[in-house]
Amino acid sequence: MIRHLVLFKLNEGVERDDPRVVKGVEAFRALGGQIDELRFWECGWNLSDRPIAYDFAINSAVEDADALQRYLEHPAHQAGVALWREFATWVIADYEF
Repeated sequence: MIRHLVLFKLNEGVERDDPRVVKGVEAFRALGGQIDELRFWECGWNLSDRPIAYDFAINSAVEDADALQRYLEHPAHQAGVALWREFATWVIADYEF
């Protein structure tokens, strides 16, 4: 199995209640039920007020590297990514477990 972690940082001046952000969160929350390759899916807002913290996180799992690639290329995933590009940056980590 491969864990796929993504941490998002909202751009300066962008708040959680921005309509673009709300739409982006809705798009990502829906992915768990839209992409067959996902074996585990959760996402949510950060609770920490530490300055090094990111704002939003996705924690997911797929069977193998091929499944990860299919997930990344899936139209629903690509649509969500396109939304988030407008208001955030992110970092990822993919590792076997």
